[in-house]
Amino acid sequence: MQDTQSQKQAFWFTAINYLGIAIGVLSTVFIYPNDKDFLGKVGFVDSIAQMLFPIFVFGGAQALIHFYPKLSEENKTKLFKYGIVTILSIAIVVLIILLIGQFAIEWENFNYLFFAFPLALALALIELFKRQSANIQKIAVPTFYEKIIPKIALPIVFLLVLAQVFTESKGIIFFIGFYFLLLILIALYLFRYFPIKGNWQFQSLFQSISKKEYYNYSFYSFLGSFGSFLAFRIDGFMIPLFLEFDDNGAYRIAVNLASALAIPATGLFTVYAPQVSAWIKNREFDVLKMKYVETSKMLFFIGALVLGCIIVGVESFFSLLPTADKLAASVPVIYILGANVLFNMATGFNSEIISYSQYYRFNIIAVLSLVVVNIVLNYYFLTQTNFGISGVAIASLISMSLFNISKLIFIYKKFKMLPFDVSYLKLSLVMLFLVIVVYNTPSFSNLWLDVIVKIGLLIVSSVLLVKQLKLLPLLNFWMEKIRKKD
Repeated sequence: MQDTQSQKQAFWFTAINYLGIAIGVLSTVFIYPNDKDFLGKVGFVDSIAQMLFPIFVFGGAQALIHFYPKLSEENKTKLFKYGIVTILSIAIVVLIILLIGQFAIEWENFNYLFFAFPLALALALIELFKRQSANIQKIAVPTFYEKIIPKIALPIVFLLVLAQVFTESKGIIFFIGFYFLLLILIALYLFRYFPIKGNWQFQSLFQSISKKEYYNYSFYSFLGSFGSFLAFRIDGFMIPLFLEFDDNGAYRIAVNLASALAIPATGLFTVYAPQVSAWIKNREFDVLKMKYVETSKMLFFIGALVLGCIIVGVESFFSLLPTADKLAASVPVIYILGANVLFNMATGFNSEIISYSQYYRFNIIAVLSLVVVNIVLNYYFLTQTNFGISGVAIASLISMSLFNISKLIFIYKKFKMLPFDVSYLKLSLVMLFLVIVVYNTPSFSNLWLDVIVKIGLLIVSSVLLVKQLKLLPLLNFWMEKIRKKD
């Protein structure tokens, strides 16, 4: 029953995310290329906020998942409240530092820190509320709010700035306001199912769990989250330092389009996180291994199919658009980042297994090591080559690949499990073969027909061949279920 509920939540999570991606793709190809400089500035603010918000959370969101299964109902509520208190307390300290810093530091872009601060605060609280929603298996509605509201907000802001209704600064402030609307809506929904009435004293909480253990885990989780930003998302911060905001805008366009691949993984990882924690705590490693392989294979198939559709159709599709010349610089970056996302999906919920086990410190070691690798690679490609934003994408691909390989090796050594089997290898070869065949299929002179036929051919042939060869039991199960309903 629990697994069925998880699958339903994962399905709605994925469906809602793809709706958001659809809105984002339309905006990305029709609106954002008209002012890549402003998009680069929004991306710069977002990157700084993404750097600040792990500091605000300070591991509280991860601790909420980690300690939740073994607490009483009263202490579960107090654990959530403690996360809120932590975020607000740290935010006050950071704000004071920023206010002092503006007089001590001469940096022409310092004002962007004040835009990023409220955005980071909203993101931190949203993250905490989302984790609690996952704990009570109520992730679909918060996901709807989170994925739809920002996707609508940014195009609205863009159009208002392009029409000169707003200045760029007011446009960014208006955009941040949408995140606080998002926070309010998620909070109202969560508190319907998880009221937090009562006192805000935490003595009983830290009688159930050791305060030292809580802070140790939170600190290592914080290092992991902050390190993950530096390892994998520092590009949005570094590009404007060495190139132009316009280049950052082109890179953001590629990120927006490539991120479509990651939606199923994000949904499954979020929904399964509490169960992974429970399986490890209860030592149900056979179940964990089965789900590890099952979800990794399914995610690879979905990711390979979506990336394949991008590869066979994106250039023809872009050629049809009025913004084609402004999108050209993003095409190679889309391919590289797409491969990056696919490899991450293909290795399954590695981070969750390590994070909710006794070996959670390994994530920190791996991430902090890769921080150095990624920053060095980004600096090298930005200053020593002419690759531009393609070099930044290559740096990200190398960093993510090394990170996932290290986690695969570690999990195999400690748990004797891998997310691969023989059918996984066959599935990989089938998908590679089909993408190559469809990509080399003769093109039609009508570009619309070319896009539709090639993408349609890839989807149909992939689903039918994988089903016929029984390489993905979950696909056969759902297709048989749909057939019986008909």
